[in-house]
Amino acid sequence: MKPILLIAFLLVPFLVNAQTPEEKLEALGIALFTPAKPVANYVKAVRTGNLVFLEGHGPAKADGTYIKGKLGKDLTVEEGYEASRNAAIALLSSLKAEIGDLSKVTRIVKVKGMVNCTPDFYDQPKVINGCSDLLVEVFGEKGKHARAAVGKVSLPSNIAVEVEMIVEIAD
Repeated sequence: MKPILLIAFLLVPFLVNAQTPEEKLEALGIALFTPAKPVANYVKAVRTGNLVFLEGHGPAKADGTYIKGKLGKDLTVEEGYEASRNAAIALLSSLKAEIGDLSKVTRIVKVKGMVNCTPDFYDQPKVINGCSDLLVEVFGEKGKHARAAVGKVSLPSNIAVEVEMIVEIAD
């Protein structure tokens, strides 16, 4: 067998099993949604060159409501993890609306997670893992990113978390 044919033959199983980010989301049972319009004088996403900067997104649920409460008082770490995962779904929804196809993502560059928590709560990284874990599930190695996970004394409307993201995309 010629070397080129051998390489193509070996790649067929890989290519057949390759999934797009949207297919991975579907396999996870996650449906993206049409993002709501901003409530003030800002936009959900700004694209400059090959970077997309996404504004802070809260933990939106499918019905349009938000997961609310303070970690260390009202919510457990596990509930915060789910809130962070919901924020990631909201971010991906806005990203898809901005770029049209999540397959254009070449790298999740940076995530900044803010956790609404009591002063003595110290597990902010465990909470923001909900976002980070989903991004890696969807994008694989491209989903690994630099990150900050910080505590805040309060967040708008008492939402549990707010997450910002910077994404590199292909032209």
